[in-house]
Amino acid sequence: MTDPLPNVHVRAEILTQALPHMQRYDQQIVVIKYGGHAMGDPAAAEDFAEDIVLLEQSGLKPIVVHGGGPQIGKMLARLGIESEFRGGLRVTDEATVEVVEMVLAGSINKQIVGWIAAEGGRAIGLCGKDGNMVRAKRAMRTIKDPDSNIEQAIDLGLVGEPEHVERGVLDAVLKAELIPVLAPVAYGEDGKTYNVNADTFAGAIAGALRAKRLLLLTDVPGVLDKDKNLIQELSVEDCRRLIADGTITGGMIPKVETCIYAIEQGVEAVVILNGKVAHAALLELFTDFGAGTLIRRT
Repeated sequence: MTDPLPNVHVRAEILTQALPHMQRYDQQIVVIKYGGHAMGDPAAAEDFAEDIVLLEQSGLKPIVVHGGGPQIGKMLARLGIESEFRGGLRVTDEATVEVVEMVLAGSINKQIVGWIAAEGGRAIGLCGKDGNMVRAKRAMRTIKDPDSNIEQAIDLGLVGEPEHVERGVLDAVLKAELIPVLAPVAYGEDGKTYNVNADTFAGAIAGALRAKRLLLLTDVPGVLDKDKNLIQELSVEDCRRLIADGTITGGMIPKVETCIYAIEQGVEAVVILNGKVAHAALLELFTDFGAGTLIRRT
């Protein structure tokens, strides 16, 4: 019969190594953005829920912000609603925003709450509308005309950006030792419902609460250099330089800009990491081995 003690000792050693990390984050707020692509695997979803419950039980105050782009696309297709794209970005009209709210604040939000409950956690599903937590403003984007190279403004409809975060609702939820699970849907001053990018929403929440960490779980390892190798740590200045020289491109630009915004609002550090890696949040927060790209002020 195999002696189980060596394996037990290894596990005990891992726990003792995690102790200083747990002490560092004790009673600290950590905002975790869970991407729509990262949540596609049921086994990974179970790992994520376990991580969130363990973080809360270890003394942290986790706040989950989730996306759901792929799920929204599938539901629009099922309902026969065709999307218009301008500059590669989806225009959100009245019909589309109804589906966005149904999917994000409805099915996905409650699914994540259920996953956490299944692992023994106590979560509550909310969106930016609840308690006027987040007020949004209409987002405007620009694209370059390929012929004239002139920047042109494009209207994306009911796509919003966070304008104000009322932290009182989240403070009350955290005081009750509940885990907030937030859908990025918010009211504007015009009374309309806005679809907000989940990364931007998470950055605004983290900044308003002066979170210790913001983790952006996505489907890529982190920020890559021009040779496609992972960059493990960056300063805000490094980020701006890599955007300017074309190293950071495409969809990674708004993610990194969200990181810069959050840090300038008082978040200690932000990490972009692959949410498909098993227990990615635990690896990042409770071990010496980083799981993605860490971005700090300096």
